[in-house]
Amino acid sequence: MYKSVCLKRGKEESLLRFHPWVFSGAIESVDDGIEEGDLVRVVSKTGDFIGIGHYQIGSIAVRVLSFRDIPIDNLFWQSRLRSALQLRVSLGVVPWEHEFTAQSRRNDTFRLVHGEGDNLPGLVIDCYGEVAVMQAHSVGMHINRKDICEALIAVAGNHIKHVYYKSETTLPYKANLGQENGFLYGGTPDCIAQENGLLFHVDWLRGQKTGFFVDQRENRSLLEKYAGGRSVLNMFCYTGGFSVYAMRGGAKLVHSVDSSAKAIDLTHRNVALNFSGDQRHEAFCEDAFRYLDSNTNKYDLIVLDPPAFAKHRAALKNALKGYTRLNLKGFESIKSDGILFTFSCSQVVTKDHFRNAVFTAAAQAGRKVRILHQLHQPADHPINIYHPEGEYLKGLVLYVE
Repeated sequence: MYKSVCLKRGKEESLLRFHPWVFSGAIESVDDGIEEGDLVRVVSKTGDFIGIGHYQIGSIAVRVLSFRDIPIDNLFWQSRLRSALQLRVSLGVVPWEHEFTAQSRRNDTFRLVHGEGDNLPGLVIDCYGEVAVMQAHSVGMHINRKDICEALIAVAGNHIKHVYYKSETTLPYKANLGQENGFLYGGTPDCIAQENGLLFHVDWLRGQKTGFFVDQRENRSLLEKYAGGRSVLNMFCYTGGFSVYAMRGGAKLVHSVDSSAKAIDLTHRNVALNFSGDQRHEAFCEDAFRYLDSNTNKYDLIVLDPPAFAKHRAALKNALKGYTRLNLKGFESIKSDGILFTFSCSQVVTKDHFRNAVFTAAAQAGRKVRILHQLHQPADHPINIYHPEGEYLKGLVLYVE
């Protein structure tokens, strides 16, 4: 049914432990006519079946969809999506399964598919109310996008009325797919999503990722508990998520900073949605380091949530220097007895890497620092136990004397 990729002798060991990636260096040969994005069977040197997945040119040559020899058809996509949905139902994050009272805090924002964590490597689906935003990180998922959309509608029923495909910046540029973002199903010009009772404009058209950083939902809730009576600085604010939570938590003032004018505009819109006319909030379109240099010893609580400093392993050394420099500025800018929320979303930066960078910054600043919380991605961003690389978000909440 599918053409084959044959591995070198002994290179099947990680796959027999269910790691879902086949690296190009492990391949002995490929059948003639295989093209990027094709479904292929992975076989050992002796011809034994190992898995089936999407073929791609590059370091990761095959992303395995199944370790059973089955057809990848509509029933397969429905089965995987149904399994992903059931996990979120059990977590209590799917609004379709719950009744919300006037006193409860409604949430209709969650991640439905998290790539390898849901045994669908190369695919991300975030849900915002009745809108699902689908993102492909592999050519194979791009080719199968319409089949996946069809399966998603079948699994979600009438709860998802619009499916927007946003993969223009996530697909390999060398594949020359000519990809354009757009609706695969339905169509709506705007979306206001709810997260724990707060409202947010989700800009899937021009925004980063799928339009909103769903992975910080629980960390934003934690910050709300610390915000009361404090002056708060939200660096790299993007949508202003941490800022809005801080305001609901009773912060005495909130400053949002981002180098993107579009992000500042979105932050203003989200603050206005929830706290129209509230004078506690100001936003500044400025470089992070320049802003911190000119605002030392001013804030009781600071959030440092930068974009990924390292997209690949070759950039790790410079990324760690960047995290150290940024956190040093944070320590220099926070008042005594302050709270610092600091994050890294770089997959190649491990928890130990990140903690060492923050430790170095604290030592250079000469501040006494204690760890209050160690943070990570929420449960709707699950980590496949056979794929530890899926643990990408790490954070620390620090008490700074």
